[in-house]
Amino acid sequence: MSIAHGERTVHAGEPLRAARAAMILLHGRGATAEDILTIASEIQQPGWAYVAPQAAGSAWYPNPFTAPLERNEPYLSAALDTVSKLFAQISETVPAERIVVLGFSQGGCLALEWAARHAQRLGGVVGLSAGLIGPDGTRRDYGGDFDGTPVFLGCSDVDPYIRKERVIESGQVFDKLGAKVTVRLYPGMAHTVSGDELELVRELVASI
Repeated sequence: MSIAHGERTVHAGEPLRAARAAMILLHGRGATAEDILTIASEIQQPGWAYVAPQAAGSAWYPNPFTAPLERNEPYLSAALDTVSKLFAQISETVPAERIVVLGFSQGGCLALEWAARHAQRLGGVVGLSAGLIGPDGTRRDYGGDFDGTPVFLGCSDVDPYIRKERVIESGQVFDKLGAKVTVRLYPGMAHTVSGDELELVRELVASI
């Protein structure tokens, strides 16, 4: 089965060949690459390239992120491969330590899972309303070392899709992998991105 994740990719900011830093942005279920690029417009920095791939059918995988992993295959593997190929393309001209991987909701879960499976020194990892993929009790025996990579996880404490316990657990996994982790839970917030989260991402990109 061929899954057409990433056949369309939307760019903003600097062209990759001229960029000093880059961000991969992964949209949520039912959304588009253009939707997630609105975050880029909020945090835009000179010299940055912003790249957002489009999921096939506007979903990276069909079932909840807490479903058994095999129930989201082969879509999940195809989605992870899409991020890997995009990262490889970007890293031809932008060093990994100046690449940020960011996602919201389903795209945030994908961003976190991809980063955990490819732990290395990155510019940053941002999961907005997101957690690592798999059911409760999934073994998190990832390898690699983030070597101080800043990781920011932000979510409502009552999010209808992402339990706060999974956000906290995900932060602990990244901490064990050598990341510098910040977790913020926002009381009563809807399933959305807050101004405070945007400000923290803005500070992150400004520091790179």
